Amino acid sequence: MSRVSGRSGRSPPSISERPSPYVGVRLARIGLVRAERRVLKDIDWTIRPGERWILAGGNGAGKTQLLKMLAGSVWPTPGEGSIAWHWKGRAWSTPQEVQEEIAYLGPERQDRYERYGWNHTVEQIVGTGLHRTDIPLDALTAADRGTIAKLLSRLGIDSLAPRRFLTLSYGERRLTLLARALASRPKLLLLDELLNGLDAENRLRALAWLEGSARSALPWVLATHRHEDVPRSATHALVLEQGRVVYRGSIERAPLERWLGSHEAAPRRRAKSPDAKRATARREITTTPRKSGSVLVRLRNASVYADGHRILDRISMEVRCGECWVVHGANGAGKTTLLRTIYGDHGVASGGRIERAGIEPGVPLERFKRRVGLIAPHLQAEYPQQLTVDEVVLSGRHASVGLAERPSSADRAAARRALEEFELTSFAGRTLRELSYGQLRRVLFARAWTTRPRLLLLDEPFAGVDTPTRRVLARALEALAARGAAIVMATHHRSEWPSCTSHELELADGRAVYCGPVRR
Repeated sequence: MSRVSGRSGRSPPSISERPSPYVGVRLARIGLVRAERRVLKDIDWTIRPGERWILAGGNGAGKTQLLKMLAGSVWPTPGEGSIAWHWKGRAWSTPQEVQEEIAYLGPERQDRYERYGWNHTVEQIVGTGLHRTDIPLDALTAADRGTIAKLLSRLGIDSLAPRRFLTLSYGERRLTLLARALASRPKLLLLDELLNGLDAENRLRALAWLEGSARSALPWVLATHRHEDVPRSATHALVLEQGRVVYRGSIERAPLERWLGSHEAAPRRRAKSPDAKRATARREITTTPRKSGSVLVRLRNASVYADGHRILDRISMEVRCGECWVVHGANGAGKTTLLRTIYGDHGVASGGRIERAGIEPGVPLERFKRRVGLIAPHLQAEYPQQLTVDEVVLSGRHASVGLAERPSSADRAAARRALEEFELTSFAGRTLRELSYGQLRRVLFARAWTTRPRLLLLDEPFAGVDTPTRRVLARALEALAARGAAIVMATHHRSEWPSCTSHELELADGRAVYCGPVRR
């Protein structure tokens, strides 16, 4: 089947009743309404053993809710279609009988560890996949430890086994949870933005596993916003737009460029047209030094420890008004810890120091935080899901999670401006649980903008964001930098470096490999 639009008028193809150890799923004219808003409409989709699907679409298209429906944790709106799971030659109209055979990995599970403070070791967390529990309940046997060690080695993270989960980088956490999902020996694997936050090496490891899965009949579905994250082993694609299927069929004919953007491949050596040259010039990083202003943050021989493990090792740098820093390096290099140290969430060990503009002895650090815009995965995880978008954006004025005091008229005016700037006015009354991951990232941008910050700290700010939204957010960063604000941004994607980038810090194992003006 190629392109589809609206109600197809046909029943989806049947799933073979021949017994299979893997789980297939059939959705027939599925609809979903949440909080009186249409999320999914007339979804016809059949997943068979041996099929490997890419799920694409813009932020808010319904991808995550559709994955949760496949996993059996979300149910269609009554009267709007049916869903059946097929396993071992039988069809099940409820998920209870097959739910433990389905592994679902998405940002929400990763956020749950942060929200609830589940700081178990990596070995223990992967062990919960073996026992199919949320937290460790049973002691691991020698056989369990052997299985876990093989999984961690296969993903290249065996050295993390004794580390505690909340001391890991974002990408290390993601691979740990992939190992946990694989430990459950799933018969259907659902992956929501699996490759977000992974460095180049770990991304290749994850892709290699996905490509190697073609040797079995394990069906999987991978939701992604990036063309380069599509494994070669993918066989099919489903594309959603505003909750409806606009394409369902073979991966070869799928119109993925519109939703995933162009592939970030190495440039070909061929002559370029004048238009292509101008387009390339607009994407190149500006290497002309920007005029810097006063120092906002200064680190001198700053080392930071967590759980007895040294995360940063004698880092020295200055961030001045008007500068744009990009922090890069492998997973576990210390990027997130650096940003959180600048913000004030981590202290510097004896022998080093950090200085922040306007913060002298006796002046509360809160004063600095109120002048800083922060966008980070851990912040997204900390917000209670019942808060509204308006409340989250307002809280940016006080550098708080939620509102501890009644907003002033100035607070409300600033929040309205920020909501308008990021086209979120119509979202103001929605709760966070009604938003997609990418939509929530836009909310954090609006939150950061309420104070027109002098310093912006960005930890993988475009993770989970679709291509059109990335362009909008990038323009907002450029505009803020043009007004003289300083930016410190951690990212794994060179294509995400702002064109105003003036400095870079490359980290490896917590040490500065390079710190200075951006290199050509």
